[in-house]
Amino acid sequence: MFTRFLKSALPAVVMLAAAACGQSDLSKLEDDSASGAAPVAGTASADQKIKIVGSSTVAPFSRTIAERFGATTSFSTPIVESTGTGGGFKAFCAGVGATEPSIINASRPIKESERELCNAAGVTAITEIPLGYDGIVVANAKAGPLFDLTKQELFLALAKDIPDGQGGFKPNPYKMWNEVAPNLPAKPILVLGPPPTSGTRDAFVELGMELGAAEIPELAALKETDSEAFKARAHTVRTDGVWVDFGENDTAIVQSLVKSPDAIGVLGFSFLEQNGDRVKGANLGGIEPTFENITNGQYGLARVMYFYVKDQNIPLVPGLAEFVVESVSDGAGGEDGYMIEKGLIPLHEAELGKAQEIAASLKATATP
Repeated sequence: MFTRFLKSALPAVVMLAAAACGQSDLSKLEDDSASGAAPVAGTASADQKIKIVGSSTVAPFSRTIAERFGATTSFSTPIVESTGTGGGFKAFCAGVGATEPSIINASRPIKESERELCNAAGVTAITEIPLGYDGIVVANAKAGPLFDLTKQELFLALAKDIPDGQGGFKPNPYKMWNEVAPNLPAKPILVLGPPPTSGTRDAFVELGMELGAAEIPELAALKETDSEAFKARAHTVRTDGVWVDFGENDTAIVQSLVKSPDAIGVLGFSFLEQNGDRVKGANLGGIEPTFENITNGQYGLARVMYFYVKDQNIPLVPGLAEFVVESVSDGAGGEDGYMIEKGLIPLHEAELGKAQEIAASLKATATP
């Protein structure tokens, strides 16, 4: 569908995201990581499958590459598990070895605490590779009301506490959208969103709610005097039932939106693209969430999607280096690549070339 070439990198908002640095039983991951067993690196059998964990937003792209890779090479089709970015890093950092995840998909950059977690388990060589761009959209059913929201309105509707007008804060009293701003629909505020382990949730609060909070004088002043307190206020989402954590599954959010036309959901742009017959995206400050508006930087909730490679697994897992090369190939993520039809917003030509250089350098380290 999309053959338009990305002529320039996303400005400001995506640069900020780049500089900062889906659906599973996480209890198993927690049990494994808490076992205290030292990771043991072992050579895999020839039919060992590459294990990939992480972001539910990136997972559909990763699965597409995996299926193509399995069908067109002599290697097994990689296993892609949607655990959310946070849960993915927990599993990825558990240790080195052919039976451990070799790739983590991430809809935000790795945190310093996650690097420390990896280092503690002996995962000391990690390579970050950008995959493409994505927008975060606020969507609702086709039959639902029209929304045109600002970032400040998103903060005022969804923050746990808001300024009380007397120098302090109060629990968020708003129950209806038109209480936040009179131009918004007279509908109850009900948001189906990703949980705290999700990179989409992290990006939404950083690029949406935090920037919206900074537009409010009381919070702008707090940011100047105590940046950590400001961030805590800006990032803390309501817990009174207005925001519903909906698991690491954007497809389930879409299905629920269709059944509940007054609700809105927070999800990745690619899911809006794939379900455009059932849901529509809200405008953000008058800007529609479209492929063109995300690529030209006008839409204000955009981010880079990444995958991280466990370098120490490259000589241990058959096909790992080749899979990394395929993930950033022209045929996959270039202007006419097969992932564009899946909703991927491609990297700029120079950025893709850099990613391909990184992938090629990793392949060169593989044992013949």
